Amino acid sequence: MQEQPSGTDPVDRLDPVVLHHIVNTLGWPDLRPLQKAAVGPLMDGEDAILLAPTAGGKTEAATFPLLSAMRENRWAGTSVLYLAPLKALLNNLVHRVDSYAQWLGRRAALWHGDTPESVRRRIRTDSPDFLLTTPESLEAMLISVNTDHAHMLGGVRAVVVDEVHAFAGDDRGWHLLAVLERLERLTGHRIQRIGLSATVGNPDTLLTWLQGACPSERPGRVVAPGVILPASASELPRPAGEVELDYIGSLANAAKVISALHQGEKRLVFCDSRKQVEELGAALRARDVTVFLSHASLSTDERARSEQAFAEARDCVIVSTSTLELGIDVGDLDRVIQIDSPSSVASFLQRIGRTGRRAGTSRNCLFLATRPDLLLQAAGMLSLWARGWVEPVTPPPSPRHLVAQQILAVTLQEHRIGDRLWPEQWNGLAPFDRSASPLLSHLVSEGFLDSDGGMLFIGPEAEKHFGRRHFMELTASFTAPPEFTVLAGRTEIGTTDPSVLTEERPGPRRLLLAGRSWQVTFIDWARRRAFVEPVEDGGVAKWQGSEARGLSYALTRAMREVLLGTDPDVKLTRRATAALAELRMDRAPHEVHPAGTLLVRDADAARWWTWAGYRANATLASSLGNLADPVQRPTDTHIRLRQDLSLADWKAARAELPDSLTLPTVDPRAVRGLKFSVALPPRIATATLAERLADFDGALRTAKEPVRVEWPA
Repeated sequence: MQEQPSGTDPVDRLDPVVLHHIVNTLGWPDLRPLQKAAVGPLMDGEDAILLAPTAGGKTEAATFPLLSAMRENRWAGTSVLYLAPLKALLNNLVHRVDSYAQWLGRRAALWHGDTPESVRRRIRTDSPDFLLTTPESLEAMLISVNTDHAHMLGGVRAVVVDEVHAFAGDDRGWHLLAVLERLERLTGHRIQRIGLSATVGNPDTLLTWLQGACPSERPGRVVAPGVILPASASELPRPAGEVELDYIGSLANAAKVISALHQGEKRLVFCDSRKQVEELGAALRARDVTVFLSHASLSTDERARSEQAFAEARDCVIVSTSTLELGIDVGDLDRVIQIDSPSSVASFLQRIGRTGRRAGTSRNCLFLATRPDLLLQAAGMLSLWARGWVEPVTPPPSPRHLVAQQILAVTLQEHRIGDRLWPEQWNGLAPFDRSASPLLSHLVSEGFLDSDGGMLFIGPEAEKHFGRRHFMELTASFTAPPEFTVLAGRTEIGTTDPSVLTEERPGPRRLLLAGRSWQVTFIDWARRRAFVEPVEDGGVAKWQGSEARGLSYALTRAMREVLLGTDPDVKLTRRATAALAELRMDRAPHEVHPAGTLLVRDADAARWWTWAGYRANATLASSLGNLADPVQRPTDTHIRLRQDLSLADWKAARAELPDSLTLPTVDPRAVRGLKFSVALPPRIATATLAERLADFDGALRTAKEPVRVEWPA
């Protein structure tokens, strides 16, 4: 590693042409602390995590040193991959990265699911220096018969992973790591890995995760604004901001408040479901507010139109799910408004980070809670934020379904693989190593793979389940529920849940999409398309899926502290203060106790108020066996017990709990939502889901706490 001489400005290591354009084209007098700190590690080829708030210059912190290294080391062809979780984010970034590349006579190009085939052909023959893509599209390149893998990807030297925390926390992270190992095997050399993140509670762990196989052999460091370290989250400061919590009682009242507040300003409103986005958008439009919408079920063109119009307007509102949480540029915002509460501090940090970018402005967020329980959740989340706490990013355990997917994908890529040498494709990365041998045997025995002469080939079952559209189903690591495409004439508006088209309702069938009501005129059931025409009102918005997930142990415990009297260190309106006081009066005596958990039995039921979060409660309920109510599922806050439970049985079961925790019970029907579960033995698929549902740490901490018992004689 090259050491920087004492007293030398790190910026001096950048290529002189890059430096010239930073000063003269961008008009920057200097680089930001993060951008300076990143120059040395990145030009030395180190792996790194770059941490900074949204709009903190992370893209430039990665791009400027890589451009300089590209010229210094004479990299040719596609030498840098820029991966992001959203196509819209890549669309937003490609022109910026390309403008920087052109300083050195280089160029950037975009490749994802919406890229036309004509553009792909041009990229295959004339490789760009920077290729912006998704991990799914990268794997599609690897398995495509139309792509010369060695020619197109053999010269890759560095990979930038934007919003790396968004990958690491779910199955797309496992998929990303596996594909990067296969890419390293293709290139024949180590590829530098650089992650960009605005919000993460365990950056050193995240760096080790990103390094994949054999991280101890790869130099790396965490780079935060103004600091180079491995760091702990406690050393990363809480960002300043104007945060206010209000209670307004309904979505209709939220529309009333938003339409009256901050007129003349540009406001971004976050909701945590598509249904809520649609209903709030329609309510704002009815109040003559200029409003735009963004969520995953709107067509790409519809979302692009909304985001472009919003970026160019002033006195307007855009209502969005988490699709605008990541670094997509929608112009210079004045305000962020949060309806109810996100389920994590990390999400909140992303959202508040959309504001305060102009000189003389500060970050801000107004919370509008529509229900008492969601007011409590917002107060708990803000209490965690005020303490400077951010969730650690933890990959989901036991990705056996993705191991099966990767074995099939590699076989498709290589046309055949050796039945003993297959683990080499991932360079020893667990769990894609020899420990997966039982899964491989299952794939062979069930016909997903054929075996002949020590070689493995794609089998008939893989063709049957994943062979459509040239095996494109094999490249996506998540399952999307089936939806109908909605068209007004030839214009695609978006997609809707089939139940909106099938459930019994009086009157004409109307749906709500893009903030407008539409009347269905014709349904093409075979092609899953619904044709519509605009109407004044009466539309219904509905989607399946887990838009509301269980809350974490940390957040639920923070909510408990609020019920016990702790207010978050933010501005509370009089309505919020009054609503919290009423919550404490109504719920605290029966649900929380400062000395530990609370067991309450009354005429209705016996409930153990743990405040441990859904996953810990599901673990505890399963561990209690037949003492837990077999019908009522656990909640974030409590476990319902059998009504005929005796106090003696409870005491005996609780005494054994710390030593007898078991995996949660899983509904077999839920296995269908696990992508590639068809390639797993049913028992293994069910166990995979159970391990992902469990929270043994939270359950054990709860099981060891004192319990106050309110058990009438």
